[in-house]
Amino acid sequence: MASKKSGSVRKNGKKTTAPGAPSPVDAWILAARPKTLAAASSPVIVALALAYRDIIEGRARTDCFLMAPALCCLAFAVLAQVAANFINDYADYKKGTDTEKRKGPARAVASGWITPRAMLIGTFVALGAACLFGLATLPFAGALGWGRLVAVGVACCVFCVLYSAGPLPLAYIGLGDVLVVAFFGLVAVCFTYGVQTERITLDAVLTGTAIGFAADNILVANNYRDRDEDRAAKKYTLIAIFGERFGRYFYLVNGVIVVALLATVFERRDLWNGVVLGALVVYFALHLWAWRTLSRIREGQGLVRVLAMSSQNLLILSVMLAIGVAL
Repeated sequence: MASKKSGSVRKNGKKTTAPGAPSPVDAWILAARPKTLAAASSPVIVALALAYRDIIEGRARTDCFLMAPALCCLAFAVLAQVAANFINDYADYKKGTDTEKRKGPARAVASGWITPRAMLIGTFVALGAACLFGLATLPFAGALGWGRLVAVGVACCVFCVLYSAGPLPLAYIGLGDVLVVAFFGLVAVCFTYGVQTERITLDAVLTGTAIGFAADNILVANNYRDRDEDRAAKKYTLIAIFGERFGRYFYLVNGVIVVALLATVFERRDLWNGVVLGALVVYFALHLWAWRTLSRIREGQGLVRVLAMSSQNLLILSVMLAIGVAL
């Protein structure tokens, strides 16, 4: 399963690095998939901006925005995402999903850069570090209740593993998109917001759902690119099940849902300003550009570009929204 172009080989009984393989440090950085980490940081950025606005306007149960729990929420989200990427790398190798025919970026275990055992250890180290930051938010739970925070943290860790691994990986039975919308949108926004304000509002729910759909387009772009290989490996993503045309319009509709939900939130809150309006216009324009790129390329390694565009679009949307809300 290792790539022919790179990886580890043995020469005279000693393990050496094949030409073109990254250094050990670079291999772990690549395995963390830094281009996808916008999916983890974006909901936290938006949630903190909403919380800040509600605190200064007296709509929260607290009267002070706290930096310590804000940073802990961000660290938890990013480390949990890294752990999810590590376990995905490990599990897809074990299940034979990552092969030499893979169209996307090379994976660390399948390419021989990192051993399966080391990747499994790395997964639980990242999860353990995420849990430490999660536990650090408990003193700030207030009226939200530390029990809820513990339950959500445990659920995040469990589904992080079950997404790719276990006897029935959820990503292999068409539930990957549901989990992304739930955990990289709804849960991340609501509970980051809740740690600051000690409550969860309808606006936080709607905003979290919108950010979740924007984050899901990163997964949709990935699954669209890999649809044929996934089907052959019996990884039944929604696009592997329903086909290329479904995947194309699934990507487009996700962006429409994002704009519609966010417009509803800002109409309810009367928070419209130039930056907020600009965020929605810019995001939708970039989304249409990414969709047209996906529709034009249709297949092959060129679709890696669409995944990068999807991640960039999510981050731009989140930063612009955060600035607009906090003004």
